[in-house]
Amino acid sequence: MSELAADITTQDLVDYLAQQERKGLLRFLTCGSVDDGKSTLIGRLLYDTKLLFDDQLATLERDSKKHGTAGEDIDFALLVDGLEAEREQGITIDVAYRFFTTDKRKFIVADTPGHEQYTRNMATGASTADLAILLVDARRGILTQTRRHAFIASLLGIRQIVLAVNKIDLVDFSREVFEEIREGFTEFAGNFGFRQIVAIPISARYGDNVIARSERTPWYNGPALLDHLETVDVTNEAEAKPFRMGVQWVNRPNLDFRGFSGTIASGAVRPGDKIVVAGSGRSSTIERIVTADGDLDLAVAGDAVTLTLADEIDISRGDLLVAANDQPELADQFAAHLLWMSEDHLLPGRSYLVKIGTRTVTAQVTEIKHKIDVNTLDHLAAKELGLNEVAVCNFSLSQPVGFDPYQTNRKTGSFIVIDRMTNATVGAGMIMFGLRRATNIHLQALDVNKEARAVQKGQKPAILWFTGLSGAGKSTIANIVEKRLHADGRHTYMLDGDNVRHGLNRDLGFTEADRVENIRRVAEVAKLMLDAGLIVLVSFISPFRAERRMARELVEDGEFFEVFCDTPLEIAEKRDAKGLYKKARAGQIKNFTGIDSPYEAPEHPEIRLESGTRSPEELAEEVIALLRVRGNIA
Repeated sequence: MSELAADITTQDLVDYLAQQERKGLLRFLTCGSVDDGKSTLIGRLLYDTKLLFDDQLATLERDSKKHGTAGEDIDFALLVDGLEAEREQGITIDVAYRFFTTDKRKFIVADTPGHEQYTRNMATGASTADLAILLVDARRGILTQTRRHAFIASLLGIRQIVLAVNKIDLVDFSREVFEEIREGFTEFAGNFGFRQIVAIPISARYGDNVIARSERTPWYNGPALLDHLETVDVTNEAEAKPFRMGVQWVNRPNLDFRGFSGTIASGAVRPGDKIVVAGSGRSSTIERIVTADGDLDLAVAGDAVTLTLADEIDISRGDLLVAANDQPELADQFAAHLLWMSEDHLLPGRSYLVKIGTRTVTAQVTEIKHKIDVNTLDHLAAKELGLNEVAVCNFSLSQPVGFDPYQTNRKTGSFIVIDRMTNATVGAGMIMFGLRRATNIHLQALDVNKEARAVQKGQKPAILWFTGLSGAGKSTIANIVEKRLHADGRHTYMLDGDNVRHGLNRDLGFTEADRVENIRRVAEVAKLMLDAGLIVLVSFISPFRAERRMARELVEDGEFFEVFCDTPLEIAEKRDAKGLYKKARAGQIKNFTGIDSPYEAPEHPEIRLESGTRSPEELAEEVIALLRVRGNIA
């Protein structure tokens, strides 16, 4: 090859890469009900834009014969239904991301599942999308899952919607069917805040109105799908918002360098800009913006950078760096829309982890204000949330965090809820506003404290938390322990499950939600008694590990002893002094632990009592011996 030809080739490549850099990027997702043709549509787009290699086409043709549902034709859905389980079932399970490009724009498309079981996957795809293509089967019209996906898209801040009425060929390209679906959806979504809804009649299988206008819909005057995707306005608003960056890592390779690494969530920053740490209020000035390719004079939303500051201030992972002249809200309580993603129900009062940006804190839902019927958008009363349900909830956090309302900033107004036992993501939330109802309430400093009261009583306070099945011997053993401590001159108090339900907790039943609230109240009372310097004996079934863990974390290390009365169900049921098991077996008592409600045995109790094989007196002596060993009594 001559030098001139080489130069031309190199220059052409440089020009081509520069052209690709200048192209805008549109992130969109396909959503809708099962078998509405989402995967087929994406496959058709990739095929018709000639973005498939020969080996991909050969594989597609072979897989279409093996797994396809389009007869002798190519089944385009197989291009994105990559999991074997998806191909066998003919449905999308996971979120499939695909990149493609045209002369006008680059695209990242998320193909999300339509099955109700995988609504959480749809929310994952929607969280970063600028536009949603909501597919509707022309034969079936708008379904519950269609409404649910539209509602979730609106909650997650998507403002551009394409209503793709698919399989229009199966209703003879009927204008009446199309108009009826378009009008029904427009009416339903009228209050969702969508900036634009564009309805397009398509046949993903045959390509009608996908790449170009179809001659088989002469009554349709709108754009083809690809034309709309190439021209829709999705200006990146994140750069125009105030500067926000969560600290992912404190970069300290040596004694001479200390930087704070993260991805800029919104806004822009330059050397010399003044920033504030949202949690502490400490301020400094940006000194350098460091990247692997050298220092920058300007960094914007989406850039991964390391910032160095002019001052040595305390900053750690999870802190939020913000513009000094435009700071976010800071609160330990907020109201939020919550999409529940777990088959295990959300229970108010149960302790979860909430991750906002790079900060993870302990949190509780203090109240479910209402859940939302996705069909009618009515507000319904609720005590708990099930899989795929959406509600407005109040959250209480273990410490204040910085945030913006989700409508203002999708990055700093969103969070996920994590189950503390399994570490699974169980919910996704969008913050509405902070709750400041308790800003005038402060802890009162007292001169007589827990330590002083304990010294006066000559003991080290503790909580003995007896847990086990009904009939396991909890109250019997705890009662003997208290009598012996009392005879020895110790200061004690016993909280018994049945007794507390006659007063403090008389308004609570035995559903999972009520059981959680029952334990939450008792744990708070036990903490107060501990503060009084007492040895507190708590005798409750307390069937859930999460609530026992919550009770433990209310007090200091070494103050909570979990006493597991380990009695097999058959032995506890034989005792049945109150006749409760018999009634539960007969269906006269609902939500009875061990019968139709689970008991989660402690994994690492301080002491395990085999109360089915030894006398209560012997077991009580083991508990007292534990108190002596731990130094609570002499």
